Amino acid sequence: MAHMVAPHAVRPEEGDIIFGLAKRAEEKAAIIGKENVINATIGTLMDDNGKLVAFETVFSLFKGLDNADMAAYAEPAGNPAFLEAAIDACFLAHRPKGHIRAVATPGGTGAIRHSFANFTSPGDTIITANWYWAPYMNIANEAGRKLVAYNMFNDKKEFDYEAYEEAFESTIDTQKRLLTLFNTPSHNPTGYSITNGEWDKIIALAVKHAQDPEKRVVFLVDVAYIDFAGDDSRSFFEKFSDLPENILLLVAYSTSKSYTMYGLRNGALIAVSPSEDVVREFYYSCAHSNRGTWSNGTSGAMAVITKIYNDKDLYKQVEEERDFYRGLLAVRGKAFMDAAIKAEIPVTNYKGGYFASVEHPDPKALTEKLIEKNLFTVPLQKGIRIAICAVTEEDAAKIPVLIKEAL
Repeated sequence: MAHMVAPHAVRPEEGDIIFGLAKRAEEKAAIIGKENVINATIGTLMDDNGKLVAFETVFSLFKGLDNADMAAYAEPAGNPAFLEAAIDACFLAHRPKGHIRAVATPGGTGAIRHSFANFTSPGDTIITANWYWAPYMNIANEAGRKLVAYNMFNDKKEFDYEAYEEAFESTIDTQKRLLTLFNTPSHNPTGYSITNGEWDKIIALAVKHAQDPEKRVVFLVDVAYIDFAGDDSRSFFEKFSDLPENILLLVAYSTSKSYTMYGLRNGALIAVSPSEDVVREFYYSCAHSNRGTWSNGTSGAMAVITKIYNDKDLYKQVEEERDFYRGLLAVRGKAFMDAAIKAEIPVTNYKGGYFASVEHPDPKALTEKLIEKNLFTVPLQKGIRIAICAVTEEDAAKIPVLIKEAL
């Protein structure tokens, strides 16, 4: 066969593994009954009847928009009122000191894409933990970058700072510019949240290296699950105040989970720096990338977030809906963890959020064994991911028992 795509664009002939497994679960449910299948694959919040949760306040507003407001082009960088609302909604009472600007992106994925493409050079290494959301690798590959993973958990199931320090120093000493990617709080796929004490050590390492004016440290924090991570989930933002000018914080903020707007593809990349020049450079670089990739964002989604955040009554209504499902998710998470501890399976350190994970040396084999038991999970590099968000409390408690049997 003569390849017509360029050599770098030849890809494996396979679909997305998560959506593929979700489809297999649906097909099995159609044969044996939905009540006999546990589908813990896709990271969308489901109610106890297996129906996708879509906040009534959000979608009533969306359906009530004028047709022209939904059909109109958004500004390439994002509508200014939306960008201000996104910044406020992201940080709430924990806005870090410094200059802050944002650009609109199609969900957190677009924010990650821009970060990789604009804050590293072709061939550069990006570091992240070795439990990670698989599309990070896709995005890095598309941008011509390398994603290198360090060990995430030490023997105490806490963040392995020593492994992080080794990866950080070996990379920045080689290429002088380093983008370090974190998914926290409520990490996908383990449910772990980096503690404030761990952040202190992580930031101190960056500050030490920033004493060399030739070095650049870029923190990219993917906060997709922040609104399901507990009351203190945002306090770490304040630690990024008053840092050296050659340290930049980028936050990938998504409305997919917080506002149940998965398919509307809406979010923002937010930059924080002590330098006004740095955030201005960020803004125009990423606005240019917007125009050169997807051109514009989704006007209707931007309008809804803007209306909600600028109306106290609407915001309260959304918070009340979110609180209900946050509580439901916490109950499911506790049921899973209680059963996991009782079953003595090698579960990672789940603190909250949509996902938990179980370690295993052959994740694909374990996934197929569980499918035989009508339990559908997602294989990763170091184990399997369970979408707590998508199962009932009863099923959350069953899952560790089924995994124990398979092991």
